[in-house]
Amino acid sequence: MKEVTIYTDGACSGNPGKGGYGVVMMYNGHRKELSEGFRKTTNNRMELLAVIAALRALKESCKVMLYSDSQYVINGIVKGWAVKWRKNNWIKSDKKKAINTDLWGELLDLLEKHDVKFIWVKGHADNVENERCDRLAVAAAAGKKLLADTIYEKGE
Repeated sequence: MKEVTIYTDGACSGNPGKGGYGVVMMYNGHRKELSEGFRKTTNNRMELLAVIAALRALKESCKVMLYSDSQYVINGIVKGWAVKWRKNNWIKSDKKKAINTDLWGELLDLLEKHDVKFIWVKGHADNVENERCDRLAVAAAAGKKLLADTIYEKGE
């Protein structure tokens, strides 16, 4: 199984507001960067979408070390929250509806294809690759050709 290192970050100008994500992927001396911007979204959606975009980009099952500064994403997976939410028809333990279920569902599906270890890194703490992801995300959010986050904009 190929071993890939991935860094991800999401950004939002306003929350909700214009948003973007940035990804740095490294494998065997090769590097790939991904980013996209959206006209109206949330920071948490961009954090999730960064991870999803990175895992979607893998052409085969891989062993992944994934670094994120999002405790929302890390805890949702590592603490098993998202699995429990889905098992309970997207209802949380406090009986409220989970949000971002479209993205959590896709992420859980992708995690079945890859062996992913999630590692939290402190944001804006001089981690070179995390800082690069942040710059990519901010630039994507400030871009001219912003995409529609249709699920968010519909209010689902």
